[in-house]
Amino acid sequence: MAEPHIIIFVKAPRPGFVKTRLAVSVGNKAACDAYRHLTETVLGKLSSLAHLEIRFTPDNAKDEVKDWLRNNWVAKPQGGGDLGQRMHRAFKDAGGPVIIVGSDCPYLELTDLQAANKALQSHRAVVGPATDGGYWLIGLTAPCPALFNGINWSTNKVLEETLVRLKGAGLPVHLLRELADVDTVEDWTAFNK
Repeated sequence: MAEPHIIIFVKAPRPGFVKTRLAVSVGNKAACDAYRHLTETVLGKLSSLAHLEIRFTPDNAKDEVKDWLRNNWVAKPQGGGDLGQRMHRAFKDAGGPVIIVGSDCPYLELTDLQAANKALQSHRAVVGPATDGGYWLIGLTAPCPALFNGINWSTNKVLEETLVRLKGAGLPVHLLRELADVDTVEDWTAFNK
């Protein structure tokens, strides 16, 4: 199997657009600063990768994310639709095995991506469970639209629903270690300790 295409999903670091749950407690500017720090932490841990794609939203944000590019990395817009539609599009566009990672899991290590890559050698899917009931990574050997249509994103049922759908699609899945996303003031405080 070919090496998986690594894609990081990011948002333009705009106050009021990122980390809205955190912003309720700390304000839009502080939440945006936190998002920028989280994203730079994740990208910094992956900086040794020669090839990586940053998929950004909204589609007019290329200038706002260009400073995050390193090596031979590229930046492309996510396109329209909900998160599921945008992720499915990224899998379809890559035309091979893909690993998608979010930008708000600062506990991610390069070894986690290496473990995901290894898992895709023997499984058709790999998922990194998040402590909030979602996931911080999903990898597939080929696109599977059923995993992304009609999911109620940003809920504590995303992982559960995804695993049910993987089973229904007959896709053997490997689970990585559970990690925490940073979405709330409690998450942010824990990360900064």
